Amino acid sequence: MAAPEDHDAMPDNGAQKRSRSFLLAVEDQDFLLRDEMRPFRFGMEYAKAELALRDWGVRSTVVVFGSARVPSPEQAEAMTAAAKTAAEKRAAKQAIERSRMYEEARAFARIVSLRGGALAVTGAPRDNVIATGGGPGIMEAANRGAAEAGAPSIGFNITLPHEQNPNAWSTPALTFRFHYFAMRKMHLAMRANALAVFPGGFGTFDELFELLTLVQTSKATPRPIVLFGRRYWENAVNFPFLVEEGMIDAKDLSLFEIVDTPEEAWASLVRRGLQAAPPPIIPAAPLAPRVRRRKPEEERMKKPGP
Repeated sequence: MAAPEDHDAMPDNGAQKRSRSFLLAVEDQDFLLRDEMRPFRFGMEYAKAELALRDWGVRSTVVVFGSARVPSPEQAEAMTAAAKTAAEKRAAKQAIERSRMYEEARAFARIVSLRGGALAVTGAPRDNVIATGGGPGIMEAANRGAAEAGAPSIGFNITLPHEQNPNAWSTPALTFRFHYFAMRKMHLAMRANALAVFPGGFGTFDELFELLTLVQTSKATPRPIVLFGRRYWENAVNFPFLVEEGMIDAKDLSLFEIVDTPEEAWASLVRRGLQAAPPPIIPAAPLAPRVRRRKPEEERMKKPGP
């Protein structure tokens, strides 16, 4: 029998399968990154972190803000060891002094994690879990303090032109990366039982004053806020002057307290309303089931009846 003519052959559907339109919507990056898809991307950034936090039973957080430029003691010691010029030695000395803030944030996060409810037994809601912006400096110190207490902690990272890498101490499954600052701020605020703000720059001020504004205007429920480091905050912001100029009310100064030590900070948060959970109760090991002794006479085959 003669072979069928070419025009009788079935057409190939490879072009259809290779077409971008044939991709599932979730597989099509070009589609997902269109301007028109921004509302959906925004919603997905909310949902991804929200569902992960629910899966871990994170009911509330204590948010720690502060400078990414504060070195750890290890970094400060390395700078001191490597310093050769007078300028390098001055910078190393300053790094040693600033690293004390790192240690204070680390100690504060450890206290919160041990006393606040983050160490809940499996299945129980976790309260006052340490949450940070996920980067270096004060953020790293707070995540580190929580990890050293054996508690989970959260890192809400942000994508920046100069990439911010996550620190090594936040719980990996609770280390998120956001494109939108607004969604990141929302997650930082929405579960926050309290806020501890260490010395920092523009980013720290932005986050602090946004939370103060939300509480001042009653868009957020009142929550205890501590500013860590009296010398820094009394020099950086003249709060009484804002009252004198009529820019804020005198009662607005009661929205926060300035503290100097981790224990003072914890006491302030509790005094101003932070609900601290009792230490977790470790369930007793279940009693071993009683082993039934064998009775050989009962295991013998019975004689058949008549």
